[in-house]
Amino acid sequence: MSIRRVALLTAGGFAPCLSAAVGDLIERYTEVAPEVEIIAYQYGYHGLLTGNYIVIDDEGRKNAGILREFGGSPIGNSRVKLTNAKNLVERGLVAEGVNPLEFAAEQLRKDGVDVLHTIGGDDTNTTAADLAAYLKEHDYDLTVVGLPKTIDNDIVPIRQSLGAWSAAEEGAGFAFNVIGEHRSNPRMLIIHECMGRNCGYLTAETAKRYHELLKTKRWAPSLGLSRERWDVHAVFLPEMTLNLEAEAERLKALMDEQGNVNIFLSEGAGVPEIIAEMQARGEEVQRDPFGHVKLDTINPGQWFAKQFASLIGAEKVMVQKSGYYSRATNANAEDLDLITSMCDLAVECALKGESGVIGNDEENNDELSLIAFPRIAGHKAFDITQPWFTELMAELGQGVEPAEAN
Repeated sequence: MSIRRVALLTAGGFAPCLSAAVGDLIERYTEVAPEVEIIAYQYGYHGLLTGNYIVIDDEGRKNAGILREFGGSPIGNSRVKLTNAKNLVERGLVAEGVNPLEFAAEQLRKDGVDVLHTIGGDDTNTTAADLAAYLKEHDYDLTVVGLPKTIDNDIVPIRQSLGAWSAAEEGAGFAFNVIGEHRSNPRMLIIHECMGRNCGYLTAETAKRYHELLKTKRWAPSLGLSRERWDVHAVFLPEMTLNLEAEAERLKALMDEQGNVNIFLSEGAGVPEIIAEMQARGEEVQRDPFGHVKLDTINPGQWFAKQFASLIGAEKVMVQKSGYYSRATNANAEDLDLITSMCDLAVECALKGESGVIGNDEENNDELSLIAFPRIAGHKAFDITQPWFTELMAELGQGVEPAEAN
């Protein structure tokens, strides 16, 4: 296949892989196909709709490796859903009566793009597949090769999405400083809220890494420096049933014994209960263009704090959120290795004209391969029965009961 122009696009929420993946793709193309022009759409699908892109020049190619040192995305992200025409009209991105998917596809044709690399979650990548399908129907071949990005690690059937390890590691470091506040007041309740709307992976992985971090520290109980006071005392995920009374009884005993309680909370935990309370009061539940509940408007961390504070007799409560801190970090060594292997395969597939999403296929012995778009889906639930998680929860002394919906 003859390729003249490749386009890069990052979309959705940030993850600690975006900068490194952009840099790796640029370096790999420069190495194996230096004649191919590379452009980058600014702010994801927003830039595609507006025709806003930059051309990666010689200096950009030379400095691409620097991107591994940074988080965020050098080419920008946005939350643009191409099937939500009403929202796009309101934002001035398309005119009334225009089909955004067709408009974006025609922009790709106009820009002469032969290969589109999308770095995002299931919505980002399957939307790109829809663009390619439209263009094919109109006699224009577009190869789309996606990379799986999400700190939630919830893309079916991909074992490990890019950025999730780094976000968990950063969240553990964040928690270490936050939980340092546990002796700032008698009977202290600290809630560390992690991102994870529908999937508890990030919270679970963060709790595990934090728990393991404590095992590397030296302790002096006679001086008041106790690992028990610093440890995780409860983990709440969307995939788990919330047994408020039983957990409150267990945590109150801990509070009485050691004077503090530390909870790791997924922002999606307890959301059905919170929504039910709001609707019972006649309050409106706000949603984003994707139809997701705006979690910042219902504030799960504060809800949990309010529920547990009285039940366990907390004198002071602190809720801290690591989400934006952890998702905007640069990729760690684990992720960098995974990013490089995925980007190398992505370029190889693109040069062959093969479309799909790169990932370790859970349905094929975790083999790193090109996965067909129809097999890609989102909202993969975190498996709370897997050994490392059940072992962690056993060490914490917390029972695990699957939520009915899962």
